[in-house]
Amino acid sequence: MIVNTLLAGGKTVAGVLGHSHALVADGIESLADLLSSIIVWRGLVVAAAPPDADHPYGHGKAEPIAAAVVATMLFLAAAWIAVTSVVELMQPHQGPAPFTLVVLIVVVVVKEALFRFVLHEGRALDNLAVKSDAWHHRSDAITSLAAGIGISIALVGGPAYARADDVAALVAAGIIAWNGWRLLRGTLAELMDTAPDPEFNARVSDLAAATAGVVRIEKCRVRKMGGEYFVDLHVEVAPEMPVRVAHEIAHAVKDRVRGALPAVADVLVHLEPAREQVPQAGGAAGVGRV
Repeated sequence: MIVNTLLAGGKTVAGVLGHSHALVADGIESLADLLSSIIVWRGLVVAAAPPDADHPYGHGKAEPIAAAVVATMLFLAAAWIAVTSVVELMQPHQGPAPFTLVVLIVVVVVKEALFRFVLHEGRALDNLAVKSDAWHHRSDAITSLAAGIGISIALVGGPAYARADDVAALVAAGIIAWNGWRLLRGTLAELMDTAPDPEFNARVSDLAAATAGVVRIEKCRVRKMGGEYFVDLHVEVAPEMPVRVAHEIAHAVKDRVRGALPAVADVLVHLEPAREQVPQAGGAAGVGRV
């Protein structure tokens, strides 16, 4: 947040003094990065709150909501840059000053470093909001790189190419909008409880099926909330099994899945009578053959 504040102020001032509309637009993009970081931070704080009477499953949805807001901000930033660039293209344009190119080189290096750091943390946490904030940094680096290319063309080509930085800003706006859509699509999928990677579901089913006393897994449903997963399992056991023993097996299934997959916050096990009995190598106490 501190870096984005300094970048937003520095690029805006340099853009005004250096007559570069692309650099001014880039400064606005850094301001959007600052606001998105604040939104992500608050989203993580809310998501970390424990479950309560109104939110028995916790507050994990605050993370994808924050990511959706950030993606929307990318769309708004792209629209603002595009409109500004089109307006400036239709007006007399003074060429940018050479020092603006130096400013942009520094900005690209800093923003790319921020992108890599934040993306690494987002992947380590499997957190969509943090990853979306990382791509906001990358979009800012892209905008700065495009502005740098436009300014370079304007400086080399002279007055005839003075509008090159506006064209570069327009291209950058399209790239930012694409990044915004890519992030929003993933966020909406999580908000709609879209099933996670099939391999994750298969891993959960395999762990549950390997639990002693389980005949088969009839159904496995997984949904993601923030950085956590909630699992619903339909587990078949021997129909003549005592309730107490079946209850122990259900707890064993839950403990096995959560022990092997720490990201799983809870496992709801629904017990069903097996449609047919099959031999079992081992079993819970008193079960024998299931």
